[in-house]
Amino acid sequence: MIVFQRSWPMLDELHVRNIALIEDADFRPSEGLTVVTGETGSGKSALLSALKLLVGERADTATVREGAPSAQVEGRFFLKGEAVAPDGHVVARRLGADGRSRVSVDGSMASVRELSERFGVTVDLCGQHEHQHLMRAANHAAMLDAWGASTIAPVLSEYRSRFREAEAAVARLEDLRERSRVTSAQVEEARFILRRIDEVAPLSGEYEEVMDQLPRAENAEELARASAVAYDRIASEGGALELINEAAGALEAMAGADPALAGSAESLREAAYLIEDVERDVRAYRDAIDRDPQLLIDLQERASALQGLMRAYGPRMEDVFAARARAEEIVSSVDHGAELVARAQADVDEAESALVSAAHALDEAREAAAPLFEARVNEQLSRLEMSGAQLVCRVVRLDRARWTGSGSTSIEFLYRASESMTPRPLSRIASGGEISRVMLACKVALGAVDDRETLVFDEVDAGVGGSVATALADVLARLAKTHQVIVVTHLAQVAVRADSHYVVRKSEGDDGLPVTSLSAVEGDARAFEIARMLSGGASAASLAHARELLEKA
Repeated sequence: MIVFQRSWPMLDELHVRNIALIEDADFRPSEGLTVVTGETGSGKSALLSALKLLVGERADTATVREGAPSAQVEGRFFLKGEAVAPDGHVVARRLGADGRSRVSVDGSMASVRELSERFGVTVDLCGQHEHQHLMRAANHAAMLDAWGASTIAPVLSEYRSRFREAEAAVARLEDLRERSRVTSAQVEEARFILRRIDEVAPLSGEYEEVMDQLPRAENAEELARASAVAYDRIASEGGALELINEAAGALEAMAGADPALAGSAESLREAAYLIEDVERDVRAYRDAIDRDPQLLIDLQERASALQGLMRAYGPRMEDVFAARARAEEIVSSVDHGAELVARAQADVDEAESALVSAAHALDEAREAAAPLFEARVNEQLSRLEMSGAQLVCRVVRLDRARWTGSGSTSIEFLYRASESMTPRPLSRIASGGEISRVMLACKVALGAVDDRETLVFDEVDAGVGGSVATALADVLARLAKTHQVIVVTHLAQVAVRADSHYVVRKSEGDDGLPVTSLSAVEGDARAFEIARMLSGGASAASLAHARELLEKA
């Protein structure tokens, strides 16, 4: 078995307990091709049931092993572009026999929806109609765009940009039209608001400035008196400054006798310098006080006017300005409504014209890519010898009303079993094996651009044998170069190409109920399983043939 170093997102491991016939089993698929083999009825489908639970599919209590209180499946996923989770994500889902379900992601409670949205999008279960990503026509445009990205991506980006601009232009036009429908009462109220606010004409930051000046104007006399007293006590004859200088001089005079006095003298001189600064500041403050009674009246009147606006439209001045802006918009939409609507309509027309040009370029790019994609898929179908079966990529240009952010065309992959038949939706294919092989061909054609990293094929080898089996094995091996591929198979030609091989066996458990075991096989054990697949047993001839196939794989 080849040991891979993980190079792309994948399902790293799976632990299953009490699901269908599985009592307890571990499954560690390789990065490349992993096959699951076993006799018919051995319980291979139980492994798929476990995987379905882990990626958020609907739970059925019939999945719980008979006699067990609950079923549980745990898995480790590595997701694309997640350097923050180098050890991957551990996902667990428990299903009780009573139908209750519990989910956890990395040890924390989660929902089934989270499983589907985070991990289900990385896995495609090919061969079951209800689970195939490719079966839904809504996904086909994105697939074709990814496949033809070199030519489609630039025009798709331009289209999306123009689509957003057109939507914004239409929204602006509708907004203007809606505003122009205001009632006469609303217009009169808006005009009143404008008049009232403009009569006061408040300025930004003015209210704060007025409220800062008002206490000083109201207490001008007291402030002048207090500053005069302070200045007198500092600077007058016999004041604080003179007394401190005298004290400093006395200590300096005796510092020669005792140097310890020098430090105190220096501190007093520093205090004197500080008091001189205070003296200048107090004098300047005293001289600057404005005791004009009219200033007080003006400030009180201005404060009252501004506070009146705040009571009406506040509580803050910012709310007053916002009320004025809204009122101005309403009045403007009426007074200049026709002109504004005309300008907005011109913007819509211009945006629509640019969008139509971008849509035309996108349509042409998709129409050019579609037959090339068809040919690539049909080449794979031919390799699988599907008797003239073809995939048809239908591209239909849509009416403008049906355009979306994803494009201006409808894209759907159709299938016809032969050239004489009418192409039909993929979901209408009846045969499970036929579905799986069509899906396989599509996946190989998509290659590395496919956003589903793990592909699980069931029934892909239904009704296949001979040279077709060898071709199928080649195609699966090729697909495993770009994806993690898990295949439930009965074909030895497929099994020998695997990087990892698991065998499912059914036996009787300790409780007398049938139990399925799952084990990885290598070396002689793998050769014996291949021999069984070739001839139903392990004769010398079949073993020799099995070893030969393994050596050539």
